[in-house]
Amino acid sequence: MTTAIHIQTLSEENYLKVIYHLGKDAKVKISPTAIADALNNNPASVVDMLKKLVDKKLIQYEKSKGVRLTEKGKKIALLIIRKHRLWEVFLLEKLEYSWDEVHEIAEQLEHIHNPQLADRLDKFLGFPQYDPHGDPIPSASGEMADIYKTILSEVTEGKTCQVVGVKDTSSSFLQYLKKLDIGIGTKITLIEKIPFDNSVIVSVKNGPNTTVSKLFADSLLVHE
Repeated sequence: MTTAIHIQTLSEENYLKVIYHLGKDAKVKISPTAIADALNNNPASVVDMLKKLVDKKLIQYEKSKGVRLTEKGKKIALLIIRKHRLWEVFLLEKLEYSWDEVHEIAEQLEHIHNPQLADRLDKFLGFPQYDPHGDPIPSASGEMADIYKTILSEVTEGKTCQVVGVKDTSSSFLQYLKKLDIGIGTKITLIEKIPFDNSVIVSVKNGPNTTVSKLFADSLLVHE
């Protein structure tokens, strides 16, 4: 993946990034409506932008097949995602921003088009494989480390696991995790599952037992 590839507008980059994320589920056809929902945008405006991206050979779009990125479009999307996740690591580790603050700031920084910036930032940070939320960081060639998909609610009772990421990146959830002193690498033991409401009792860092909801347990990615 060449780091010199970029396009001119912030809006176009955001569209390519959203299409990439929506396209990770190969079973789902990416429609203009799905893109509009993801961007909180007007469907008519989305169709206009899709036409522009087709003209630039960044996407393919047919009503029957939906929207797909071309190879050129995919390279650009991966570069944007790479910059975003590297900036998140930088903001958390070097500038000491909190877990719930880095995403919004990285949204702005990801659009800097200097061709060498991502590579230099990657080297400066020691070539991290994951961002602060546990998402894999694309390498300069576009490759990504394995994604952990086990959620806390699937852990066997009595087992200890390690937090590797989150499915919910909202500020409210990240702030709740901070309140419980949970971050990437935190060890959690699942003590008991409650059949009545599917909540779970956990021990964080071998501390006192805490009861968390099923929604919480479904939103935390862990590695046993």
